[in-house]
Amino acid sequence: MKVHPLYDRVLLKRMEEQEVKRGGIIIPDTAKEKPQEAEIIEAGKGRINDDGKTIALAVKKGDHVLIGKYSGTEVTVDGVELVIVREEEILAIIEK
Repeated sequence: MKVHPLYDRVLLKRMEEQEVKRGGIIIPDTAKEKPQEAEIIEAGKGRINDDGKTIALAVKKGDHVLIGKYSGTEVTVDGVELVIVREEEILAIIEK
């Protein structure tokens, strides 16, 4: 299934953090915090201003970004957990 976000919405996949085991303690998945780094899978065409003009997004497909822990709406597409957020909910672009 192909998902195309509308307007200034962006479809993200949260990046899994490397699991670090210290002292043999295993943390269950339910106790782990949601990763804040995500990769943009698809992006909308942009925000529409009051004049009806489309303003392009500052992010694009393939960018790595930081989002809040509880940002956006979680959706499952073809068994993969994804998040849809508005561009304004993206905190920063990560350059590697």
